[in-house]
Amino acid sequence: MSGQWGKKVKYSIFGESHGRGIGITIDGLPPGIKLDMDFINGEMQRRAPGRDEFSTKRKEGDKVEILSGYFNGFTTGTPLCAVIFNENQHSKDYDKLKDLARPGHADFTGKVKYSGFNDYRGGGHFSGRITAPLVFAGAVAKQILFDQGIVVGSHILSIGNAFDSYYDSVNLKVQMLADVLRKDFPVLDDLKAAEMKKTIIKAKEEMDSVGGIIEATILNVPCGLGEPFFDSIESNLAQLLFSVPAVKGVEFGMGFEITKLSGSKANDVPYIDNSRVLTKTNNNGGINGGISNGMPIVFRVAMKPTPSIAKNQSTINMATGENSEMSVTGRHDPCIVLRALPVIEACAAMSILDFL
Repeated sequence: MSGQWGKKVKYSIFGESHGRGIGITIDGLPPGIKLDMDFINGEMQRRAPGRDEFSTKRKEGDKVEILSGYFNGFTTGTPLCAVIFNENQHSKDYDKLKDLARPGHADFTGKVKYSGFNDYRGGGHFSGRITAPLVFAGAVAKQILFDQGIVVGSHILSIGNAFDSYYDSVNLKVQMLADVLRKDFPVLDDLKAAEMKKTIIKAKEEMDSVGGIIEATILNVPCGLGEPFFDSIESNLAQLLFSVPAVKGVEFGMGFEITKLSGSKANDVPYIDNSRVLTKTNNNGGINGGISNGMPIVFRVAMKPTPSIAKNQSTINMATGENSEMSVTGRHDPCIVLRALPVIEACAAMSILDFL
């Protein structure tokens, strides 16, 4: 299976949702990087389950234990390996579901791919729980980037049909990202948060789920990172983003909306300001020819509704080969978007670090 990613810095994830633990090995980090464990633990808590009424009731501390590559507060230069032991599994919830293909899940494709030897409990290795190690890796990458002035941030752009304001992609500031990060419900316009929360609660009451869009940015990326064609910033980052369970769409800059503009409107006109080259607009999201142009890198990620819902649905019995009915029991998020923000940011940090 493909559990590895990266060229200069290599990441290898492991574990299953209901197994002993989950984790990641990071190879290629230089020695002498000081790790702020308080910052890392804070990032882990942003993704951790069981924090509020908008997430699953499964409570996991998501405490990271570093097994190697770290000594006296600094990286050693050897592979950095971290594990998060699972503490709150209810595996019996899945005993009666093991032969039923949950709609929207990888139960059927996983069974075929691994000849029935896959761990089906909680989705096994396909579970969104495996994104916790990504957040750890992203927290490490963020610290390295921050020392070079590069900052990653995000906000909830939409939940269902409830929309927040878009980033001003020309005038984004680090302080604005920090202000949003401090919020329990990270949106730009606090008045929109109430509508989004109502949308999530309504879906939960109806034993259903809802999706949304995350808008993210990377600030102060120097001009010249990335390669044309096969290792562009877009293709590199998109590969990571599409590895995150529930991600069904990625767009950079104006994305699909740029098709509605003429070339003269879509082009980001450059100008010089105090010896710096800037652009009057940022429709291309800070990237030209796959290479960073010095403007904020802006992208959006579409997250599908959580497929595990309590409503009765039609499905198939993989053991008998017959059509069947089912409802998913257990503890699941009515909306995964809120907990996915640090995961998306982690992908952005990991991608840029690899280019650096």
